[in-house]
Amino acid sequence: MSRPAWILVAAIAIVASDATAAPSEFFRFSGSVTLESGDTWSIAGKRYRLYGVQSCLRGTGYTDRQNREKDCGDASIAVLAAFIRDTHPSCAPIAQKADLTYVVCYATVAGQSLDLGTILISEGFGFAALDPNGIPVNPAYAVAEQQARSRRAGLWQFPDVQHPSVLIGRAAGVKQRGSR
Repeated sequence: MSRPAWILVAAIAIVASDATAAPSEFFRFSGSVTLESGDTWSIAGKRYRLYGVQSCLRGTGYTDRQNREKDCGDASIAVLAAFIRDTHPSCAPIAQKADLTYVVCYATVAGQSLDLGTILISEGFGFAALDPNGIPVNPAYAVAEQQARSRRAGLWQFPDVQHPSVLIGRAAGVKQRGSR
């Protein structure tokens, strides 16, 4: 099975419990795009999210080489905006959950069609999303993340960058303990 087909099958299987499969026609970014985060955007009031990708959370920080505090979420948004502008990706909806459509996007770089999630994660400006059990939603993204981390690519070059899924998990744990 080809990689895009494998991703589609895995994505539908994982989110099928509380989401409905979306049609698989591709679309390009067009019109006014509003970036909400480094993995989520809206076009004409419809919200999209890269399946299996977790961007930095807005309001979380890292310290740059000049010892200045920077917003990690802003860095993720800026890089996603640059990739959208430079590569004009095509996206395919793979699942629908409430008001959010999960997509897999492909960008053409040097004549090759590349997965946008892999690009963001490999460059160190995206992270492999984890399910509620802490398991990577897309194992290939987890491999790309580990390679970026070992190369200290992108945000991984800053020692105080925290994986957003870890922060989300901690917040959920605190909320759960507080509700007991």
